[in-house]
Amino acid sequence: MKCPFCGHMENKVVDSRLRREGDVIRRRRECLECGRRFTTHERVEEILPMVIKKDNRREPFDRKKIRDGIVKACQKRGVSMDTIESMVDRIERKFQERMEKEIQSGEIGEEIMLLLHQTDDVAYVRFASVYRSFKDIKDFMDELEEILQSREKKPATKR
Repeated sequence: MKCPFCGHMENKVVDSRLRREGDVIRRRRECLECGRRFTTHERVEEILPMVIKKDNRREPFDRKKIRDGIVKACQKRGVSMDTIESMVDRIERKFQERMEKEIQSGEIGEEIMLLLHQTDDVAYVRFASVYRSFKDIKDFMDELEEILQSREKKPATKR
């Protein structure tokens, strides 16, 4: 593992911890050259489907793209990184379990919106406004009306 600070290739593992779900090992490493510490996360490499984009291009499933989109939607919303990582894990696992070689990018977007809607309404609206490319303010307002109506039907809960 290459040190992110000095580029030296030799280091030692000073701590290893299994994540609660048991699918990732977090390793704390120390560079044998500069002595600085850094963290790596190790997970089993699984075969993921190709994603068919709107313009029919195909690209590999990219966990980082999903995570970045969710992080951007949740910016300044108090959604923890653990919650975001959990959402990304659920999305990745869902598409792995389907065992399909290709999936539409729209299916990923819809899954992200579903999880954001369950987690934080503002983050959901942020993501939906970019993902659905609302044509005008009316489309945007219709989406907000749906959220408000679904909120009225749900019993009040503390976040």
